[in-house]
Amino acid sequence: MAARPTADDLLKIDNFVCFALYSAGHAFTRLYKPLLDPLGLTYPQYLVMAVLWEKDGRTVGEIGEKLLLESSTLTPLLKRLETAGMVRRTRDQDDERVVRIQLTPKGAELKQKAVEIPQAIGCATNITIPEVMKLTADIKALREKLLAAQAT
Repeated sequence: MAARPTADDLLKIDNFVCFALYSAGHAFTRLYKPLLDPLGLTYPQYLVMAVLWEKDGRTVGEIGEKLLLESSTLTPLLKRLETAGMVRRTRDQDDERVVRIQLTPKGAELKQKAVEIPQAIGCATNITIPEVMKLTADIKALREKLLAAQAT
């Protein structure tokens, strides 16, 4: 049986699950950068595009909900994507307070170029599909527990 960790053990940065996730996120972003640069996308922009490739015409609120981002964070990102000619922002005809995001032909065509990115990431990390699926499920479960803890 493993020894119970001491207070000093608990305060070592190498034992922080939050730091492991934080630093892994940074490592992923650095890995994605050379793959996204030719597409003219940053990692957050790539996430927005992926959400729109799943379902075009989402509202800003729907995108924010999917990516767990506030509209104040999304709006400048969406403006940059619009300036780059990848999306078009329009007011909803039924409710002008709602902004819909539509892919432009340029944004839709970008999906074909982006299709190789997940495979490149898979090769770089050398993680099998079942391992990726389990890791993703575990991280999502952790995220849900964290969100639930914040709500109480």
